[in-house]
Amino acid sequence: MLKLVATDLDGTFLKNDKSISKENIDMLHSLGKNGIVRVIATGRNLKKTIEVIPSEIPFDYIVFSSGAGVYDSKNSKLLYHKNLSKVVVQQLVDFLVENDLNFHLFKPVPENHNCWYHRGSVTCSEFESYFEYLRSHSEPLPHNKLINSEACQFLVVFPNNLERFLSLKSAIENQFQEVKVVRTSSPLETGYIWMEIFHQSVSKGNGVKFVCDVLNIEHEFTLGIGNDFNDLDLLEFTNYSYIVENGPDEMKNRFLLASSNEENAFARAIEKHL
Repeated sequence: MLKLVATDLDGTFLKNDKSISKENIDMLHSLGKNGIVRVIATGRNLKKTIEVIPSEIPFDYIVFSSGAGVYDSKNSKLLYHKNLSKVVVQQLVDFLVENDLNFHLFKPVPENHNCWYHRGSVTCSEFESYFEYLRSHSEPLPHNKLINSEACQFLVVFPNNLERFLSLKSAIENQFQEVKVVRTSSPLETGYIWMEIFHQSVSKGNGVKFVCDVLNIEHEFTLGIGNDFNDLDLLEFTNYSYIVENGPDEMKNRFLLASSNEENAFARAIEKHL
């Protein structure tokens, strides 16, 4: 018996070309007819989520920016948000600049489709590719590197060096108690590691838990499906938790296995429980 289903978007609910299969749409309608709450849990910001999920696609809630915000789709209302404090934002800017890293700093929710950026001394093709994608919503850090603002998150981009990622993660989390560091795979499929830095309470799992608490839905009646490391908190929270076939091999021994996003993983996983 299910009361809530939460799905990641890119690489999970969406096909590789960002389209939505008829089977997945039909499953959403079936869930609605059965009174089951339908939740998006995505790393995308709210603006970018709405761009790929038009209003006629029947989701009830959007947990966006990996849980930094929760949006009530039916009532067009922001229910929850959590940003990094001004003090921590400035301390992290100083740390990342001192370590000569390429990064984006996204403005506070709900305006976190806008960002500042900083280039390190070593050119990073992945950073430049993503910068082109964000160009119209980006501005450079001030010359004095002073940011008098809260922020949603940092995104640090560097080559696929797991040892370096783990070293930086440890250094950041030990020095800044307010934050958590999340690893995610490059959506550009280039092999780079993306490091996301949020407030420590931000996660897809906590965002979905917020929805459950608002609606008085018990944990045992939840299902989640995802495809990457930034879905770990979601899949650790939901009772029935699926990783898609196109997800990382190291996650597949921890969760139930679904078909790939190209083979209607969302619909195929849920139909087993209806």
